[in-house]
Amino acid sequence: MAEPSIEPRTVKGQRINLRATQHQTELLRRASEVSNNSLTDFILSSAVDRAEHVLADLRWFTATDQQYAAFVELLDAPLPTTDRFDRLFARQSRFAETE
Repeated sequence: MAEPSIEPRTVKGQRINLRATQHQTELLRRASEVSNNSLTDFILSSAVDRAEHVLADLRWFTATDQQYAAFVELLDAPLPTTDRFDRLFARQSRFAETE
């Protein structure tokens, strides 16, 4: 028989204090019970998921004026043509209306 795996617990040394309405507290408690998590774990997991989602697309880029101008120039430049693209675009579209 395989022994159950035991995940090491991460020490949580930081406190976050929250104020909530009675309705919010009851809702969070019910959801944590249904998901079989402690209230703390449920709130932290939900908050971390949301924070990761909010920050997922944010990026900070730094560039000199010269670097930025070169970047914009590359974006504005037409793509090189290839025979494969030419042949593809020369074909009649399956979605084009025929008369």
